[in-house]
Amino acid sequence: MVEGRTHRPLIQASRCQGCDVCIRGCPVELIPEYRKEEESLRGTLYRGKMGKEMVQGKVPLPPCQEACPIHQDARGYVALIAKGKFKEALELIREVNPLPAVCGFICHHPCEEACLREEVDHPIPIRLLKRFIAEHDRKRERPKKGLRKRREKILVVGSGPAGLACANDLSLLGFKVTIFESLPVLGGMLTVGIPEFRLPREVIKMEIDGIRELGVKMETNHPFRFDGNGRTLKRSGFDAIFLSMGAHRSSKLDVPGESLHGVFPGVEFLRDINLGRKVELGKKAAILGGGNVAIDAARSALRLGSKQVDLYYRRSRKEMPAIPEDVQEAVREGVHIHLLTAPVRMIGAGGKAIGMECIRMRLGEPDERGRKKPIPIQSSNFKVNAETIISAIGQRVDQRPLKGLEKNPDGTIHVDPETSETSMKGVFAGGDMVTGPGWAIDAIAAGKKGAESIHQFLSR
Repeated sequence: MVEGRTHRPLIQASRCQGCDVCIRGCPVELIPEYRKEEESLRGTLYRGKMGKEMVQGKVPLPPCQEACPIHQDARGYVALIAKGKFKEALELIREVNPLPAVCGFICHHPCEEACLREEVDHPIPIRLLKRFIAEHDRKRERPKKGLRKRREKILVVGSGPAGLACANDLSLLGFKVTIFESLPVLGGMLTVGIPEFRLPREVIKMEIDGIRELGVKMETNHPFRFDGNGRTLKRSGFDAIFLSMGAHRSSKLDVPGESLHGVFPGVEFLRDINLGRKVELGKKAAILGGGNVAIDAARSALRLGSKQVDLYYRRSRKEMPAIPEDVQEAVREGVHIHLLTAPVRMIGAGGKAIGMECIRMRLGEPDERGRKKPIPIQSSNFKVNAETIISAIGQRVDQRPLKGLEKNPDGTIHVDPETSETSMKGVFAGGDMVTGPGWAIDAIAAGKKGAESIHQFLSR
């Protein structure tokens, strides 16, 4: 008998018959190194030997599952899909993931990067399989509400991936959950930060409607502010609050001319587009940054009519944090990428942007985050013509509604790393407003953690 919980399965020696069925067709059997490991299943079976002692302790997760922030059992649902058991696959996914279709479109799929199949040919397309199964049956059954009804009321502030995940899990635990969203639409950055061509709105609506069916109340155009004296929770009428307000403000360039007409902050630029507001761009657009916001802004500029779109990034292609597939799509669509380049100042005439001055960069030693630090090359300045300049160099948390909460030096909200509780008792937080801008799957993980912490807090 084999305990198949890892890419190096363990043997229950007293029951194993050495039939090799468990490794038949497994891609790892093609990797010679594993055959030499006496403690591994494959090493043992290839030698015809049986291990005499079981390995003690916790069995590690498969690499793909370990790499996922919510430890999604990718191997499990991929196997079910292969057998045509689509309903069962979706049920397995939804055990831990309330937004499978969204993840199927935009997840940066760390599971695929960890997939051992890459050592044979190429990784299993886990994200696309999740997308397929999530969209296969749009009228799929949802998890049932918690059997035990709780009297406590929970407020979730923000309807992005962290807030939706938290509300989903709390509702399944039997709590009464209400979401306040300051924007006129639900979904947070999923809706206003990601272009529709990358994440269709009907997919977001499908996921949100499913969570609403659990009994979660959702109110748009409903901002929420702290009074700064610690009485917010008591006055709100809720027993606990989960903050998931995201990082909806663009970081500033801090270069001369940034306030010129025609210079747009990236996050706000995408929000205006996604809310249907009119945005006028010039024929030549310059995008600054190398993350997903920058790539989305560049591709959006093309769709809005700009004839030439150039993206400038201060590091190399290897350091670009954007999803590689999206970078490739941007290039295919006509975006020109200029690496190792940074802006020095914006150039204007009559209050309008007409271009910018840039400087060449070289990479030095790694910074605190492990990325090589860009260093300006003296006397390498050059000018770029552009009527539209979109700055997408980072995001920050809006501090205005968060009076009284302890903050980190970078402006994010300080929380207990174990419980996600803020400096105010009964107030928890997660997602981008705690970590800074990150991936949707990380925000989902934070929302799930917040839900569990609130459950523990109210069950004392």
